Amino acid sequence: MWWLLPLFVLTLMLTGCGQHIVTKDVMQQVAESNEITWGVKGDMRLFGLTDIKSGQVKGFEVDLATAISKEVFGKEVKINFVPVNSNTRLPLLRNGNVDALIATMTITPDRKKEIDFSNSYFNAGQAILVKRGSKVKSVKNLTQGTKVIGIQGSNSVVNIKKYAPQSEVLQLADAAQAFAALKSGQGDAMTTDNGILYGLTSDDKSYHVVGGTFTKEPYGIGVNKHQKKFLSAINQALKKLEDNGDYQKLVDKWFGQIAGFDGSVVK
Repeated sequence: MWWLLPLFVLTLMLTGCGQHIVTKDVMQQVAESNEITWGVKGDMRLFGLTDIKSGQVKGFEVDLATAISKEVFGKEVKINFVPVNSNTRLPLLRNGNVDALIATMTITPDRKKEIDFSNSYFNAGQAILVKRGSKVKSVKNLTQGTKVIGIQGSNSVVNIKKYAPQSEVLQLADAAQAFAALKSGQGDAMTTDNGILYGLTSDDKSYHVVGGTFTKEPYGIGVNKHQKKFLSAINQALKKLEDNGDYQKLVDKWFGQIAGFDGSVVK
C-alpha cells in the first residue's frame, strides 16, 4: 500500500491549491494601477440592478462604492463593477476577481471566519413578502403545510429554518427567480432582507411586506483577510461620508420614496 502515499500527498496539495486565498495588497495595487474592482449585486432593485439598455449596474451600493473609492483613492480612480450573487460573491473575492464586496451581505460570525468586514453601512432585517390578501401576516403564520421561497447562499434561508421550522423552504438562485416563483404560486411567501423585498414591490403593488422584521441583518463591505490598511481606509471613508451628509443623500435618493422602510445607518 506504500505506493499510494505519493498519490495521497498530491491529492492534499491539489486540495490546498483549490482553497488558496489571494493576499495581494489592495492599497498598493490600486495605487499602482489607479483601478479598483467591486463585486456588487446586479439583480437587486434599489441596491444594484443592471440597466438593460446601458449595461451599467445602478443602485445604492454602487453609488456608495463609488463615493468610498473616490474618498480613498482620489476622484480620478477608475472604478469597475462586477455583478455577483449570493453564491458567487465569496469565491470571486477570495480568488481575487474583485477587490471588495458591497453586495447586500450580512455580517455573520461564519462569514467573518472567511473574510473581514467593514463597519456596518446599512440596517436591514429579514422580512416576509406575500400577495395582498394572503392569510400569512407574519413569520408566525409559516406553519406546517406552508412553503417559503428563499435565495440560495443567503443568510435568510438559515434564519427561516430557525423561525419557521415546520415550513418547507424552496431555494432559488436569485431574488428575481424567487419573486417569479412566488407570483406563479410555487410558495406562500418569499423571505429575504426587507430592503430587497421593498425593491421588488416598488414596481408591483399587488405584493407587500408584512409582519415587520424578525432579525437584524447589518450589511458590511467584505474584503479578504490581511487587508488591514484597505479595511481601515474603507471605515474612515464611511465615517466621513456619514459625517458630511453624503451617505444620507444616497439613502434619500434610493429609499426616500419607499413607504415604511427605514434605511438609517447602523451605529
